[in-house]
Amino acid sequence: MEKAIVLLSGGLDSATCLAIARSRRFECYALSFDYGQRHRCELRAAAAVARSLGAAKHAVMQIDLRLWGGSALTDDAIAVPDASPDPAVPVTYVPARNMIFLSLAAAWGEVLKARHIFIGVNSVDYSGYPDCRGAFIDAFRRTADLGTCACDQGWHWQIDTPLQNMGKAEIIRTGTALGVDYKLTTSCYNPDASGRACGRCDSCALRRAGFAEAGVPDPTVYQES
Repeated sequence: MEKAIVLLSGGLDSATCLAIARSRRFECYALSFDYGQRHRCELRAAAAVARSLGAAKHAVMQIDLRLWGGSALTDDAIAVPDASPDPAVPVTYVPARNMIFLSLAAAWGEVLKARHIFIGVNSVDYSGYPDCRGAFIDAFRRTADLGTCACDQGWHWQIDTPLQNMGKAEIIRTGTALGVDYKLTTSCYNPDASGRACGRCDSCALRRAGFAEAGVPDPTVYQES
């Protein structure tokens, strides 16, 4: 089996991405990050998802993005806003997060001789983050080719983004068909101490709407329930 690194946050998108990678018969090495995020309960979710979907290994890397903050997810002084139709990039965007994560995934991939990196970015039902767009992913792939042994050894990176053009409902239907247990996942940016979702942030709104449109029962435990 070919090896692949799968970025696994513990949310429904990354869980679906891992299921897709497994369905394509990759030996999957799941990589999560403890980066000082407000919603740290996602790491427990990621571990549960990795076990459920048969990852060969699940690694959690610690990096401290609270050193400079700049996001509601890494600075407690910035409140997580309720969902809004405002097209501006929201304060829940973590500067350069996917660039950092993909770079570290490429480093582990070189060690494992894994040529594929799966990431659950999406450009349809998403919050407008610049590091989720196809143009960024393609540019990173070219950069990774030049910044690793790929350029000398004659191989190339493949950055797999199977969810790029899917809406949330399609993602949920796809994952359900592949056996994803979505009750193991969490998407909320502002959960309470017991991990219950706030039900108000942008990520909760997208998740709720996705389950409703997909016609799949939403297993999320919300604070108001």
